[in-house]
Amino acid sequence: MSTRPTEPGRAARLAAAVRRSRPYGVVRDAAYRMYERRVESSLPTDITPRHVGVILDGNRRWARSQGHADVNSGHRRGADKISELLRWSDEAGVEVVTLWLLSTDNLNRPAGELEPLLRIIEDTVERLAADGRHVRPVGALDLLPDRTARVLKAAREATSDAPGLIVNVAVGYGGRREIADAVRSLLVEQAARGTSIEELAEVLEVEHIAEHLYTRGQPDPDLVIRTSGEQRLSGFMLWQSAHSEFYFCEVHWPDFRKVDFLRALRSYAARHRRYGS
Repeated sequence: MSTRPTEPGRAARLAAAVRRSRPYGVVRDAAYRMYERRVESSLPTDITPRHVGVILDGNRRWARSQGHADVNSGHRRGADKISELLRWSDEAGVEVVTLWLLSTDNLNRPAGELEPLLRIIEDTVERLAADGRHVRPVGALDLLPDRTARVLKAAREATSDAPGLIVNVAVGYGGRREIADAVRSLLVEQAARGTSIEELAEVLEVEHIAEHLYTRGQPDPDLVIRTSGEQRLSGFMLWQSAHSEFYFCEVHWPDFRKVDFLRALRSYAARHRRYGS
């Protein structure tokens, strides 16, 4: 029986070889840079989100698509992408970026995956602090292993006076848990003042809970980006995203490019935010 490849198979391999060739790569990269500049030049300078939340989704799927047996290779590649995102945010004039690195649900993953992921997160946070970023942990630190919690707290203390972009690292974060923690903090505060439950119920306003959120004192996210094609929040900033604009991107997080970020900003700038009016 002949093992000669079929014409479609030969054509597919030829096309793949062309894509891997240096001339093709040079032309592709040049075309990409031209398109990136075109999108960037079309952005209005007066409509920039102050706060961008990012759900960094698709690291494990990226690893599997690349043939990696260890999904943590995707987490490592995704962690390396963060510094690029922050640089793009600086260039765009964004003031706050919230990165969802680990949810409360993720804490239930098998130890063989969770422990390496926690080490990657710790290394990422320490690198952000070393780079002079203003790091703000947002999440239930009491749910995290002691080592991870110590790294997050140390980064917060070491960078509290750092200028420029605020980087919220959401680790051990869940939107429902955040609201529960806010209410608990409010009750404890009011009890210390001698306020009864009945008295609190009479005066309780939305702002009282907002003042006890992990992100208190910050603007709510104007834009929330989720990568990997999933179109849901999964509990991300449930309270703060009431008036947020959402941008869902098909690409997995490790392959997220500047042009994807610029498209998100362009989409945001084109929307009319009426806040219910």
